[in-house]
Amino acid sequence: MRKFFALCAALTGIVLTSVGLAPAQASAIPAHFVLTGSGFGHGVGLSQIGAEGQAMEGMSASDILTYWFPGAQVVPVADNIPIRVNVAHQATYVSFTVVKPVLGATYSLTALPNAAAIANPTPVTTSANCTMKFSVVARAIVESTVCPGTTISAAQQPSPLWNISWNSNGATALPQILQMSASSGSMQLKYGFVQLKYVAGKIEITDTMSLHNEYLYGIGEMPSSYLPAALSAQAIASRTYALTHLASIRKECDCNLYSSMYDQSYIGYAKESEVGVGGTWKAAVDATTTDPNTGYAVYYGGKPISVYFFASDGGMTQRSVDVWGTAQPYLTNVPDPWSLDIFLNPYYSHWQRVLIQRDVATAFNLPDVVKLSIDSRSVSNSAISITATSSSGTSAQLQVGDFKTKLRIPSSWFEIAPSGY
Repeated sequence: MRKFFALCAALTGIVLTSVGLAPAQASAIPAHFVLTGSGFGHGVGLSQIGAEGQAMEGMSASDILTYWFPGAQVVPVADNIPIRVNVAHQATYVSFTVVKPVLGATYSLTALPNAAAIANPTPVTTSANCTMKFSVVARAIVESTVCPGTTISAAQQPSPLWNISWNSNGATALPQILQMSASSGSMQLKYGFVQLKYVAGKIEITDTMSLHNEYLYGIGEMPSSYLPAALSAQAIASRTYALTHLASIRKECDCNLYSSMYDQSYIGYAKESEVGVGGTWKAAVDATTTDPNTGYAVYYGGKPISVYFFASDGGMTQRSVDVWGTAQPYLTNVPDPWSLDIFLNPYYSHWQRVLIQRDVATAFNLPDVVKLSIDSRSVSNSAISITATSSSGTSAQLQVGDFKTKLRIPSSWFEIAPSGY
């Protein structure tokens, strides 16, 4: 999960000031600036590299989580709850085909044009080797079916709402995988049922499944090659995140959660079908359940916490108040030596970025930049704000979140080399 909305909320824009330098005092304009740093991500909550390091040291999933969220507890909670996940946002068209269909099996499509139909749906059963295609017509969604060796069937009556079921035949579960190919992305789905809804001229596509395990089987936030304790810690964190988003359906996506960085990454069947390691992830998820209706989550004060996770940091995690302005007692600074271990974190224990003059000037909305400086730092030594000064003496300031986004900087833990280095 990359907390994109929360990051954007912290951006404060550019503040221009004059430092009163005469043009004659201006320095030569450097061609580039060099940053050296550590870490990847916002740094709040669970460090995934840190969790892997702790798992190597023999820590359990529960111990890992209570380390990164001080004062919180890992407790069993009822979680066999349907969750609605947006798997394609603002699509203009989409098609569905069953992958490796069971011989003689079918999948069904139900148009739900009004309240009466929703209460008494009449499904249209289709052979599992056929393809269903959908697109927007006027203010509704129209469907047509294509089967091997036949022409396109006559389109059914447009409807603002459609349901698709592909993995059950009465009380019998079928091992069929639904291939979704939409204008906004593709995904293979194994669980639940799909709904297509007309929203503001586009199609919102959701998959409703059980949070207990079906949703978690598709979470793509941590490499499946990590050790079981780290994977289970991630599964518990992801379950906790989902629990805090069940209260309402968002109108813009017809969902509880997006499948993208707007919430946490859900990649469907691709996660558990990864060659060699998909079974490891699935087993780690199963290890976080106590029975078919209960799974572990992270709680504080009797409620699921606002959980965050990231790849790595600069040696210590961030307080949420320093990143997003909102303090939580369990989102505080804890040491993370594992993130600085080059064996555990070969790409981001230490990194370097070369920023060219044009990109830096554009980011600060200045004609040029002769100097970059870090104005302030957090308790964990991460940058909070950066000031750029132009050859004319004008300065502009960016908060670190904006600076990172504009210039694609991996983390807030960095140093800036002298100009022209």
